Amino acid sequence: MQTTDVRASGGHSLMRRWGRWGTAAAVAIVAAVTLGTTVIDAPPAQADQIRDMQYWLADYGFDEAWLSTKGAGVTVAVIDTGIDGSVAELKGAIVGGMDASGIGTQNGQTPVGDNSQHGTMVASLLAGRGRGPVPGSGVIGVAPEAELLAASVAFGTNTGSTVSNDDQIATAVRWAVDNGADVINMSLTRNTLDWPQSWDDAFLYAFEHDVVVVAAAGNRGAGTAAVGAPATIPGVLTVAGVDRDGDASFDASSQGITISVAAPSEDLVGVVPGGGYAKWDGTSGAAPIVSGLVALVRSAYPELGAADVINRVVSTAVPRGAVQIYGNGLIDADAAVNAEVAAASTDPETQLKEWVHLHRRAAVAPSEEEPATREPIVAKADPPAPEQGSFASIIPNSFTMTTVVVPILVLAGFAILIVLLGIGATRHFRRILRR
Repeated sequence: MQTTDVRASGGHSLMRRWGRWGTAAAVAIVAAVTLGTTVIDAPPAQADQIRDMQYWLADYGFDEAWLSTKGAGVTVAVIDTGIDGSVAELKGAIVGGMDASGIGTQNGQTPVGDNSQHGTMVASLLAGRGRGPVPGSGVIGVAPEAELLAASVAFGTNTGSTVSNDDQIATAVRWAVDNGADVINMSLTRNTLDWPQSWDDAFLYAFEHDVVVVAAAGNRGAGTAAVGAPATIPGVLTVAGVDRDGDASFDASSQGITISVAAPSEDLVGVVPGGGYAKWDGTSGAAPIVSGLVALVRSAYPELGAADVINRVVSTAVPRGAVQIYGNGLIDADAAVNAEVAAASTDPETQLKEWVHLHRRAAVAPSEEEPATREPIVAKADPPAPEQGSFASIIPNSFTMTTVVVPILVLAGFAILIVLLGIGATRHFRRILRR
């Protein structure tokens, strides 16, 4: 059984003063991400403090984007530890579910794995309905009218699941596509640059069906020094995380050339299973913020394909610094939804196919590599030398004729010609002298 440790991203931090923009960095945390959260006591009289903590709604242009769309008509699959759909903020948001781990429930709403809170927190940041204990309170997601698919997977190596982590992910991706996902959120990392070949097929299946896949870049604090898969897969929209001042959190963030954009990943607040709230850090939170933005764009432009949707998010990002840390820059929800943007020059399907062709050539069948009508190139051995003393040894063959006999005859011809010319010249001079 494959024991690759698939991890979730998240963490913890103290609340700090915030500025206009945040920056990008990848954060990955072990499946037990609950160890990195701080539970918030929010009684009804103080419930509005939760909404006040959601600084990214105003700072990153979501308030303006909501004047055009809130994500209605778009379905986002959350491949994670399961989503508790009974909490106030997520009631009615989940329209389908499944369990890939074998230890959850068929609706994907039973938290599984080492970090059972993770999936619910991710879902609330993405599509929370903002229905807290009192009106206008509680967590509201960046796409509060989008619908969710809950696909539960068990992170880590000691979860009790008999299904490999890699197989769970591949199965969940295909299921999400078959059940109408327009966007797939993956707040997880394999903690390696590479990925199993089964993911080639699963992610290509998603791209072929015009699905946008968003993945967290991974967390340095959890041992991911560099961006890990699936965030390294060509065509995936990779999200790095930033603090409230707009600077990369190098204590938590990984780096890599596949980073697409950056989004808030510190001082986040999410809903936990059973109700209640928790503060947390990590690209596990940055990813659903970007997935929600993708949902807003898809809702506002239902005619656009995945490539152009991604292009709107990437091309409207505000440049911040080094691309291996911030990608194209900090997301701007208002611009992504409302700005004029040129058409994309490439698409996820093409990008992944080109990578597979280049790096998986050993697995391609010979019939796909060479046209059926082409003659195979076969090395031929040198002809055997004639046996010594045999009659064949005195008969010139094609080789000796070409390399020995013909050159000798040519040289002999030239020699005879020179001799004849010499004789002729000698006789001519003798005649002249006799005269």
